[in-house]
Amino acid sequence: MLQSLRPFLTKILNPLARNLNINPNIVTVISPFVAVLAAYGFANHYLLLGCLAILLSGFLDVVDGAVARFHGRTSKFGAFLDSTMDRFADAIIYIGIIFGGYCDWFVGVLAIHSAITVSYVRARAESQGVDCNIGIAERAVRMIILMVGAIIGYFAGDIYFTYVIYILVILSYFTVAQRIVHVWRQLNE
Repeated sequence: MLQSLRPFLTKILNPLARNLNINPNIVTVISPFVAVLAAYGFANHYLLLGCLAILLSGFLDVVDGAVARFHGRTSKFGAFLDSTMDRFADAIIYIGIIFGGYCDWFVGVLAIHSAITVSYVRARAESQGVDCNIGIAERAVRMIILMVGAIIGYFAGDIYFTYVIYILVILSYFTVAQRIVHVWRQLNE
């Protein structure tokens, strides 16, 4: 869904990537630690801290790829590590939200499960040779919705952030369904 922004982001990130001639895997590994800060913020009812930490974690997640591409350091291991760290970050953020009491533990577990399943379906599809970068709630979209929800919750009340968690669970499972249908169509053509 946000793939159309890639050319715009490339123009912005290339100058930064030019000056960051480091191993992109280092940036990849830092990102989930920032997600721990987001979890801490949510667990302690610091919604703006959670929001800012998600933003920084997402920025690092974009920078690692930009550095890898700019310096010709893309690798299969780097892609694997990036995906693995993204799953860790997703889960830890939702764990912080659960500890903060913004949703029932069961809804929180569904949020973790749905987020991981969206990515699993894509990975499994691509292992079958099907490009599966589709769906209404890809990771970047989910993180943006989560940040907007945290800001709304900060200003309007916690209950609105809770509603956003419920919406994210629904959107994530809907994305899983979209991807399953897409893969079914591709494999049956």
